[in-house]
Amino acid sequence: MVGGLFSSSPFFRAPLDRKLGRDLWRMKGQATAIGLVIALGVLVLVMMDGLVTSLDETKRAYYERYRLADIFAPVMRAPNSVLKDLSLVSGVAAVEGRLVGDALIAMPGLAVPVRAQVVSLPEFGSPRLNDIFLSQGRLINSSQEDEILVLEAFAVAHGLQPGDTLSATMSGARHTFKITGLAQSPEFLFLAPPGELMPDDARFAVIWMSEKALGAAFDLEGTFNEALFSLARNADVPAVLDRVDHLLDPYGGVGAYGVEDQLSNRFIQEEINGLKATRKSVPPLFLAVAAFLLNIVISRMISAEREQIGLLKAFGYSSREIGLHYIKFILVIAAGGALAGCLLGVMAGRSLVGIYQIYYKFPFLVFQVDSRAFLTGFVVSVLTASAGGVFVLREVFALTPAVAMRPPTPADYSRSVRLGAFLKAMLDQPSRMVVRRLIRQPLRSFFAIMGIAAGMALSVAMVGLMSGFDQTADLSFNVLDRSDVTVSLVEPFSNKTIYELGRMDGVIEVEPFRTVPVILRHGRYRHRGMINGLVAEPRLNRAMDADMTPLYIRDDGIILAKALAGILHIQAGDMLSVDVREGRRPLLTIPVVGIAQTLLGSPAYMELGALNRALKEPNRVSGAYLRIDSSKQEMIYQTLKDMPAVAGVSIKRDARVAFQKVLDTGAGAMRYVMAAIAGIITFGIVYNSARIAFAERARDLASLRVIGFTKGETAFVLLGELAVITLAALPIGSMLGYYLAVAVAEGFSTDLYQIPAAVTSKSYGMAALAVLGAAAFSGWLVKRDIDTIDMVSVLKTRE
Repeated sequence: MVGGLFSSSPFFRAPLDRKLGRDLWRMKGQATAIGLVIALGVLVLVMMDGLVTSLDETKRAYYERYRLADIFAPVMRAPNSVLKDLSLVSGVAAVEGRLVGDALIAMPGLAVPVRAQVVSLPEFGSPRLNDIFLSQGRLINSSQEDEILVLEAFAVAHGLQPGDTLSATMSGARHTFKITGLAQSPEFLFLAPPGELMPDDARFAVIWMSEKALGAAFDLEGTFNEALFSLARNADVPAVLDRVDHLLDPYGGVGAYGVEDQLSNRFIQEEINGLKATRKSVPPLFLAVAAFLLNIVISRMISAEREQIGLLKAFGYSSREIGLHYIKFILVIAAGGALAGCLLGVMAGRSLVGIYQIYYKFPFLVFQVDSRAFLTGFVVSVLTASAGGVFVLREVFALTPAVAMRPPTPADYSRSVRLGAFLKAMLDQPSRMVVRRLIRQPLRSFFAIMGIAAGMALSVAMVGLMSGFDQTADLSFNVLDRSDVTVSLVEPFSNKTIYELGRMDGVIEVEPFRTVPVILRHGRYRHRGMINGLVAEPRLNRAMDADMTPLYIRDDGIILAKALAGILHIQAGDMLSVDVREGRRPLLTIPVVGIAQTLLGSPAYMELGALNRALKEPNRVSGAYLRIDSSKQEMIYQTLKDMPAVAGVSIKRDARVAFQKVLDTGAGAMRYVMAAIAGIITFGIVYNSARIAFAERARDLASLRVIGFTKGETAFVLLGELAVITLAALPIGSMLGYYLAVAVAEGFSTDLYQIPAAVTSKSYGMAALAVLGAAAFSGWLVKRDIDTIDMVSVLKTRE
């Protein structure tokens, strides 16, 4: 039917074009398998490019539409009159002051209060900077001090609606508010509870209320404690930051910073950067495997049509015409696969982009693909496919028609007599035929082995990636962090607080810590983050090296996470400049004494006593890690809730659930897609190898049936070869898979979390089972064709 369609089409009227249609129909199964492998390689490229482009463009549009500030400048307390001086700073286009504060919300069903950030809204009109998107309800009436807006994600997590009431404790006083609407903001795309790195909609809230009401609650009337800036196009950002810090220093400024260091933006930019890194590393690997397979398939297919090429030349067709015919054959398969890959990539990208809208709180998110991704997919597919065909055609075209129409001259196997005698004694006739085939065509066997090994390597890498995500969670919450509860204090207190925590009934072990906000500088590199002060030999929250050996927290310097050392381009022995952003804000120079392997965030560690001495604030702590008796946890949580010094409580069980959610959404969700694609490509590679071998040896197999071989013996001659090739490919694929897993894991890792290349015996075993399963299924499909082979028709064929 398809052959007739090609023949009747005005585009396919030439004899060679009609032959093209018949060949495509005759090889429809094999052509479809090849096209599928190409399609999957292009799918990964288009899908990844679409996700990167969509997130990048949506973020840019959202920030621009709702005027996210370019600079944030927190301060203890500054009069509103200072805003005029700030507006005159060179490079500043607009400035706005606002009030922010912390609150605790007691929610039904939660053991500990929910931390919340409270943000003021102007008395009149919308904010000039960091505007909000109202998703439900109405805006607050500034004359009604009990009206608030609540972040939509938190409201949805707890089933809150406009009209509901909410009780919150601010500055030690309890207030009851009426929710008038639910809102979103570009400032809060990514929300993590304080002291944690993973978002959890149910355990952190944002509340917007009138400036007057918030000022009264925190005794900040007529002042602001955070200034927001938008900059002119060509503003000198470092100069603006320096000038703003100078103006706010007398009022307790803690250091202005750009939007790149704003917490929400930083996390989403890390996600985008991680996707970009993955886009650079993963799709080329898939395309490379597809291209390698296609080269093997096309080369062997054209070699099998040697006699047809000679006959065409005998009829007067030139090498150029015959070459164009085979190039068309290649282009139809490659272009068809690339087109299908583009369409499937768009569909897959549209499906995954919805996950990001849940993960990051965008009010809109449109899937877009850069046209260059489509072009790259087509060009790579077509060029790699054509390369395999041209290489073989060049050799065939050099032959005269008479020589080309004869089978190739058999190789001289006279020197393999001794080996043949050995094989004859050890193996039966079908087995000897399998071994001879492999030995006499070593180059073809090698490429067949490498093709299946490439599929094996993909499977190993993807299974290793799956295990890497699981290992990250296990190491982070069972090996590195062995606490049950993390308690944060409202400010650094005397270590007497630790004794109070330790005396609580049910608390088994207490380990203090101190966190200090800093800007770390090494040459031209900088990082805004925290120094974590730990005891010398931490037991509940540990730093470890690359071998997962606990590190002793030395008192003569600072230990940096591997990811942070990479950001700062620093190594052990170098000196680090530390600009402390709290208290007296000293500028310290501290030696780097070690590099730690961390899987969450980019922390820096110092011995607690040494950190306090450097700050000249002895015996101060910011909180503690607790190990508790689970049977008394409710009583402990209630006691902590009533302690005025406690700012928040983080339960590790809840943090792990939040982390697992991150791993199963966003970039983490793509590991499932990649694993599925790798499995399909692996099957496509094995199936193509089996189909090619059958097409090449159909005449030989029919001859075996004629001379008396049974169906089983005939199938064994072909499938035994496939089995040997598949088994030989497993160790090679395992070795390649390890290095491929390292590259893929590096591509998925970000500063937010690091994914190790967790290639274990399980990874190799599951990948081997996938390859062997694909080989068994492919062998079964091919055996059906062998059993039903038309011996008369095949023996009449000269192909």
